[in-house]
Amino acid sequence: MTYPPPLYHGQKGEISATYRPDGTAPELVYPNGTRLHYLSTGASTGGLFGLYRWECGPGVTGPEPHFHRSIAESFYILSGTVRIYDGARWIDAEPGDYVHVPAGGIHAFKNESGAPASMLLHFSPGAPREGYFEGLVHVAQMGEEERAAFYREHDNLWLT
Repeated sequence: MTYPPPLYHGQKGEISATYRPDGTAPELVYPNGTRLHYLSTGASTGGLFGLYRWECGPGVTGPEPHFHRSIAESFYILSGTVRIYDGARWIDAEPGDYVHVPAGGIHAFKNESGAPASMLLHFSPGAPREGYFEGLVHVAQMGEEERAAFYREHDNLWLT
């Protein structure tokens, strides 16, 4: 394994860091109260990765088992307990726990604890997941073909 080709070709570096203070309002709040913070989008990282903070309330929330063909997904638990399916079993992941799912890996997550929980979601490469997250609000109103097209467009392949 070697380092990838350079992404920056300058000689002196540049001032280009992004700062997002704690307390910044989430970009998306679902009707069930789940809050989603777009920390780094695929667009803001030049397609390298996407990083999102997912904050769930005490109600059950999270997707059923699925996989992605084009992106890997990782979970880092910040608070509470999040059940993560690794394709073979459900893991009760707690603060500090980390789960990585390569492209093609079956996974799911649920907050079934009855208490709030939060985690970081990391996608690599940085696909436009914001369109998926925002579209989820409208999935229930979609017809079967429209829903299937939405999931195909966003590389979500469901097992159930």
